Amino acid sequence: MRIYGKLYINGQWVTPNGTDTNEVVSPSTLKAVARVPYGNATDVDTAVKAARGAFASWSATSSAQRAKYLEAIAQEMQKRIPDFEATMVEELGMPIALADDWQISGPIAACRDYARRSAFMDKTEEVGNVLIVKEPVGVCAFINPWNYPLHQMIGKMAPALAAGCTMVVKASSQTPSHAFILAEVIDAVGLPAGVFNLVHGSGRVMGESMCSHPEVDMVSFTGSTSAGIKIAEAAAPTVKRVCQELGGKSPYIITADADLQKAVVYGVEDVMVNTGQTCTALTRMLVPRSRYEEAVQIAKVHAESLVVGDPLDKASYMGPMSSQSQRETVLDYINKGVAEGARLVTGGTDLPAGIESGAYVRPTIFADVNNQMSIAQEEIFGPVMTMIPYDTLDEAITIANDTIYGLSSGVYAKDKAAAVAIARRIRAGQCYTNGGGFSYQAPFGGYKQSGNGREWGDEGMGEFMETKSILM
Repeated sequence: MRIYGKLYINGQWVTPNGTDTNEVVSPSTLKAVARVPYGNATDVDTAVKAARGAFASWSATSSAQRAKYLEAIAQEMQKRIPDFEATMVEELGMPIALADDWQISGPIAACRDYARRSAFMDKTEEVGNVLIVKEPVGVCAFINPWNYPLHQMIGKMAPALAAGCTMVVKASSQTPSHAFILAEVIDAVGLPAGVFNLVHGSGRVMGESMCSHPEVDMVSFTGSTSAGIKIAEAAAPTVKRVCQELGGKSPYIITADADLQKAVVYGVEDVMVNTGQTCTALTRMLVPRSRYEEAVQIAKVHAESLVVGDPLDKASYMGPMSSQSQRETVLDYINKGVAEGARLVTGGTDLPAGIESGAYVRPTIFADVNNQMSIAQEEIFGPVMTMIPYDTLDEAITIANDTIYGLSSGVYAKDKAAAVAIARRIRAGQCYTNGGGFSYQAPFGGYKQSGNGREWGDEGMGEFMETKSILM
């Protein structure tokens, strides 16, 4: 069992002021796999002051020097891949066959990518008598989710370091070990004291302290929309910059002339990977009524072919939910879908075949869904897909946009031009067309109640910059 007893503040491992600890339970075995310390508001204050103290010197380092540190961090992370992988399998339940590709290698590559982007801070522009320059936003508070923990941590940390910001970070209590390993990485490469500070504890105590602290200039949060509202409220009195990646209920439009087999299989796998715990999952599949039952059958067959089992088994495509609590939430939604009159095509509330315990949920598909049902409007965050028929493309787009969310979306059409034309009409921050894959070059963020700001790409770097005009 991994045991951590200290927080990482001002370049040192320190005993927290809080005295509580938290045992992290494996969702597959229901046994403790790690123990981490819980700090309190005093620890947050100490960490923020350390970040503030380091800001002047760190922000004044050359972009080349910051790039060297980011390259060193990436190299050290590479050495720790087995450790990161173990945390994803044990704490999240991510199948070992997918853990590296989906959770680890991408963030390492992105760290190197932001090393190259450090030079953005050197760019200036002269317009008439005005010199326009970029400066780092300041001290940042990062509050991280549990579903793609390292991915989201690097998505905040790497561009912030590249821009010259300092930070205080907090991981989710469900998947905390990656953050302690990352702090060990930071310590190993000798990042200046105070630039990176790790605190840990309950979200209610630590998150509130981080967001309301007067010396924090920016908050970046990934999580639920309800929690995001509280974050914004806590940050508002000191007028902080707030960047949030929140909930989603993403539509996926399949056109009548699309390759139905490929389109449906892509959609099913998108929803079921990481056991449905993906904010961008294309959970509302919209299919032409003329091809609806054919699509339902394809979805059923493919969902039932996916192996659900021990995350240490290389044959597993789906592991357990992240916790028993999350499992119960998903099962409640499945029961609600049945009560609402949706047709349960496959899946349901029983444990998968051959599994007797653990936080497992069967890949579940509902047909005969209308967009007013709660299973079509609310984020379930589990392996549950709804299939909605439509008669015209205009109707499909209306249904797609009939949601409080706007994080992601998908289109599968006959060709690229047709898919892009539809994508332009969907109100969402991203659209995956004809089976497109995730890219770290693509700005990531949502419309409406899916958040504000962007991560990844040039726009992700821009969130950590202030623009200054010098008039000559």
